[in-house]
Amino acid sequence: MSRTLSISELKKAACQPTPQEASIHAQIERITRKEASNGNPYYEVMFRDGSDCMTLRAWNDTGAFDACRSLKEGNFVCVDGVFSRNAAFGLDARGWVMESLQDELIESLLEGSDERRALLDRAYQSIAGAIESLADPRVKSLCEQFLAKHGIRFRRAAAARGNHHARRGGLLEHTSRMMESAMALCSVYQELNRDLVIAGVLFHDAGKLWETCPPENGFGIESDLRGELLGHLTIGIELLNILWRELPKDGWDDFSPNSEELRLHLLHLIASHHGQLEFGSPILPKTPEAALLHFVDNIDARMEMFFSSYETTPDPKNGFREWVRPLGVAPVFPLQPFHATPSR
Repeated sequence: MSRTLSISELKKAACQPTPQEASIHAQIERITRKEASNGNPYYEVMFRDGSDCMTLRAWNDTGAFDACRSLKEGNFVCVDGVFSRNAAFGLDARGWVMESLQDELIESLLEGSDERRALLDRAYQSIAGAIESLADPRVKSLCEQFLAKHGIRFRRAAAARGNHHARRGGLLEHTSRMMESAMALCSVYQELNRDLVIAGVLFHDAGKLWETCPPENGFGIESDLRGELLGHLTIGIELLNILWRELPKDGWDDFSPNSEELRLHLLHLIASHHGQLEFGSPILPKTPEAALLHFVDNIDARMEMFFSSYETTPDPKNGFREWVRPLGVAPVFPLQPFHATPSR
């Protein structure tokens, strides 16, 4: 009996020298009928679960081809096959079959594994703990308001459509790792406004709740109209302003720094966090907090891309390297930590 794996687990297993028999529970994100160079029809099917996505081809002389005729995008399916890694096409499968997934298994798939749920719970609590530590009551109220109104959507949003943390819950993972890194750097650079840094990490990608957020009952990384027309930087700025206007402001006249200056600095963090004009920022980082936010964002994204590439690249003794386009390199496997050899 084949073992049931997540897509990310399958990609790792498929790097082994021998083909791997496995079963995958996933949602069909895209299914497209195409024609090969010899004129024969086939289907290209993109599957997604809570960990990753994969694409398989169903040729016209297979049972999977017949199944593709009756299934459509959004359907939850079980895919069984023998999987391996193909130098030309990446993940490949032979003799794979597909059928609709039972309702009770769909619910379990959407919830994720126990390990995945625990990881996201820890990430959320880490972020909530950072917010609890804020000293400025205005910033603290703003962050708490965000979690109260949008926490459910925040927990399922992806950080991107590709490259890094491109999965349901990915934004939560990305934000929590950034938060831990940023707070550690604040302890080194104590001249920084720690409250601004924490709020900047929380809000920098908040617009992705509408730009790269799966539906409540799905894994597809979708934009609503707002996300398509405005993008996450513009949405994030609008969101912060809306939340700011809703806050009770009793006693704010006695606070320092000035509340309007505080709001503008918070908005600058969102507007400048891509770091360069050619990368979509309307303005370059002009404060130390904005510069730190940009670099911490970039560090976490790059670390995720490196670590993900090691998960899906065969052992280096096979001489196989995969080019990671956003990194601009084919990552080299990292040097292992030092371990002393016990003396005899």
